[in-house]
Amino acid sequence: MPRQSLKPLLARGKCLVAPGVFDLISTHMLNQAGAEATYMTGFGVVASALGLPDAGLATYTEMLDRARRIAEFSRAPVIADADTGYGGLLNVRHTVRGYEAAGIAAIQIEDQEFPKKCGHTPGRRVIPMADMVRKIEVAADSRSSAEFLIVARTDARTALGLDEALRRAEAYAKAGADILFVEAPESEAEMDTIGRSFHQPLLINLVEGGRTPILPRARLAELGFQIAIHPAAGFLATAAALETMYGHIAATGSSLAAPTPLLDFKRLTEILGFPDVHAFERRWAE
Repeated sequence: MPRQSLKPLLARGKCLVAPGVFDLISTHMLNQAGAEATYMTGFGVVASALGLPDAGLATYTEMLDRARRIAEFSRAPVIADADTGYGGLLNVRHTVRGYEAAGIAAIQIEDQEFPKKCGHTPGRRVIPMADMVRKIEVAADSRSSAEFLIVARTDARTALGLDEALRRAEAYAKAGADILFVEAPESEAEMDTIGRSFHQPLLINLVEGGRTPILPRARLAELGFQIAIHPAAGFLATAAALETMYGHIAATGSSLAAPTPLLDFKRLTEILGFPDVHAFERRWAE
């Protein structure tokens, strides 16, 4: 059973916003922001943990380890990327059980061929719809609690068109998916069509520089979306800050007069829990 459930938040009838996290510092910082939900981004996790592209290179074990740690520290329910389920039907069962035991609130499984590719990049291919239906059936059957939600993602829009993506999402809903995720609609009109096509909760993926228009939360709610993930905003902001700061140090030999804003060091130590360490030492170190 997840540490925290998404169901009460979805029942409010508003669009739930879930910024992306990719490591434990980003998780702590999202806690400070008071986010309603957390999204564990596959792109960001693979980049931060392995230094590699999000191209099916991360293993189940590597992703589960990061999912468990993020769920442990997140104050909000976590939606976690699980790629294609890391293999066949038996792998899907194993993945669902592992993510649920890790405390994740919702697992996202997609219908891409293995190895998968990042959702807003070219060259994505999907497996037959019937094969993905079986994956969703297995996923729904493998969880121990109905509080643990199944997010079914289809990447069919880019290669096969919106109609095929809608047809697949409907089949995945019938197979037992709790939340539907039609990846990479390319206009507000397409988003409206998706929103009017389903009664199940819908998730929209908003990537800065991606294929889908980024709209205000109120407009997303009007279009029929219950969850909006922002997977890339955090790591793009972090990468921009690092590029600027490291470039400045390399060019000048110092961090003095760097144009990058810095979090106060004392503030970061407080966020990470150093006051508890110091209190422990005061009590026991003598």
